[in-house]
Amino acid sequence: MASSGPAAEAARAEFRAAMEAKGHAVDNARAAAAGLEAAFAAGALQRTAPLDQMLGDLGLALEQDDGQKLGGKSAEAARFILRAISRELDNA
Repeated sequence: MASSGPAAEAARAEFRAAMEAKGHAVDNARAAAAGLEAAFAAGALQRTAPLDQMLGDLGLALEQDDGQKLGGKSAEAARFILRAISRELDNA
């Protein structure tokens, strides 16, 4: 059963605002994922197995070595995964 109430709705809205924010897709993805983790920790949203998998995939897309800049493929992967997470949030 999906989380409900003002805290859940606010967490979903904050995630979607972070993913649509102006700026680099990689930075937006990190901010959106951090906000989502905070919402899980606070109990505003429930983790689902698909969300855990998507967040794991996002982490891999955003992984970088020291000094390495992410762009192109990482940014596109981040945008793709964020859209999938946004759809799944209605079940969280």
